[in-house]
Amino acid sequence: MKKHIYIYSPSGAVRDKASFKRGLARLKALGHEVELDPSALASHQRFAGDDATRLAAIDRAAASGADIALISRGGYGLTRILPDINYKAVAKAIEKGTQFVGLSDFTALQAALLAKTGATTWAGPALGEDFGVEGEPDDIMEACFDDLLSGQGEGCGWQLPKISVTGLDQAGGDADFKIAKALLWGGNLAVLSSLVGTPYLPQVKGGILFLEDVGEHPYRIERMLTQLLHAGVLAQQKAIVLGQFTNFKLVPHDKGFKLASVAQWLQSKIKACVLTGLPFGHVATKVLLPVGAPVSLVAEGRDAFLLWGHTH
Repeated sequence: MKKHIYIYSPSGAVRDKASFKRGLARLKALGHEVELDPSALASHQRFAGDDATRLAAIDRAAASGADIALISRGGYGLTRILPDINYKAVAKAIEKGTQFVGLSDFTALQAALLAKTGATTWAGPALGEDFGVEGEPDDIMEACFDDLLSGQGEGCGWQLPKISVTGLDQAGGDADFKIAKALLWGGNLAVLSSLVGTPYLPQVKGGILFLEDVGEHPYRIERMLTQLLHAGVLAQQKAIVLGQFTNFKLVPHDKGFKLASVAQWLQSKIKACVLTGLPFGHVATKVLLPVGAPVSLVAEGRDAFLLWGHTH
């Protein structure tokens, strides 16, 4: 199952060259044709090249004809170039079969592309963070990536933490429910909240919004959710699915305020069901999710499933 994978850097400069090289070697060892963008290792301030360089990298990724356009890493940099991205070219590349994959800062491009063209991208791994880890990459992440390459991926499932089950009451009166054919969208919470009030935040009604973040204390997560709440974004969704929120440290004066507190608060503010525990975020074990595709969300007791069938 040899595939053409194009590696480019639209956001932060690659700082961990070792993981970058390991990621390239790993994908090549799996038998893929790996093409490296000329500016993949460029550096300007904290970015992978200046704005023009990174815009050109996106253009080349769209013109590559690759099966997969995979980011080297996230970081920061896409929001500042959103007005100048050639969205039609990226959407045309997707229509011809190139799947754009990434996470974190990549959320900005995914959201803007969805808002501008309706095209589907994939929330998934990055080269260094996932394929370039020391030792073996996560089995589930690799299996999901293989499903995308082969066109076999039809959904994902996970077990809900007990705190989530309380939210199921509003979705049908018991712990079993189904939301059919709702648009899946979302990604990094900090990036999405920064797009509120701009033309780059999709105006999705009746959707399923998934969220994740890294290095953000629960109070900061709640503050960003409050922004989406007050902007009317959350009230328009059928469900909010919280992924992994990692790399933060609680302090003594939190006095019991934690991520579960945020989830409970959120559920009290909206009618939509709030589920937690989605295996996606800045973690090794991550599924791939079709951003902009119609999906079904099913819960049976503590088992939850996002199902999309063959989207491409």
